[in-house]
Amino acid sequence: MIRLGLEIESRPSELPYIERVWRSRSDDVGRMTSVATSHWELVFWEHEGRTQAAVLGPEPQASRAPVPEDATFFGISFALGTSMPHVPVDRLVGASAEIPDVTRRSFWLKGSAWHVPDYDNAEAFVRRMVREGIVDRDPIVPAVLGGAAPDVSARTLQRRFVAATGLTQGAVRQIRRAREAAVLVQEGVPAQDVVHRLGYFDQPHLARSLTRYIGRTATQLGDPARTDALSLLYKPSSPSPA
Repeated sequence: MIRLGLEIESRPSELPYIERVWRSRSDDVGRMTSVATSHWELVFWEHEGRTQAAVLGPEPQASRAPVPEDATFFGISFALGTSMPHVPVDRLVGASAEIPDVTRRSFWLKGSAWHVPDYDNAEAFVRRMVREGIVDRDPIVPAVLGGAAPDVSARTLQRRFVAATGLTQGAVRQIRRAREAAVLVQEGVPAQDVVHRLGYFDQPHLARSLTRYIGRTATQLGDPARTDALSLLYKPSSPSPA
């Protein structure tokens, strides 16, 4: 559980299509810093008796975002390489697509009625998405991120990577490294040690990365008295080759 103006609970998933499942509640916070993420998400939220949903695309840099007061949220963050072919992820980078006609119990997705999922049944929900062909997974993405060298040309690899994630390999790695650096700083690891551990050139390089992708300096991240809201931040998983 993370308390930074928002109460956020999250868990990893054993399903290869899912990176993480999370839920949160806003409490007396009007805006938050939304950290960069290379994953797209399906998010549901309830505010003032109304349920809404949207597909949120990857965020290439940190930004400030409004937060409705006294709202509850639930989200599924999809693993890199997983995509919805009917909603090209490269068109959602830094953007979102609202899902219409959502109620507390159901919503429409690609012409079919679906029960609104929750924190405990996210895997069953995504399994149905897979069975009905709504989500697909390009195994080349987790393979490359896991260190494999697929037998395809560099151009084909880049094209498939962008088609599945919306981002280049370089952008994904920079975002992942910055998120890992932020977690280490929050855990009390000295900035100079973070520089050496994660391969930054020097501390100014680390500072620029944190400012761009996390929206905080190392000093701000390491300040236990700082309570302004920050979106979900966790140490990225290390995908294994497919």
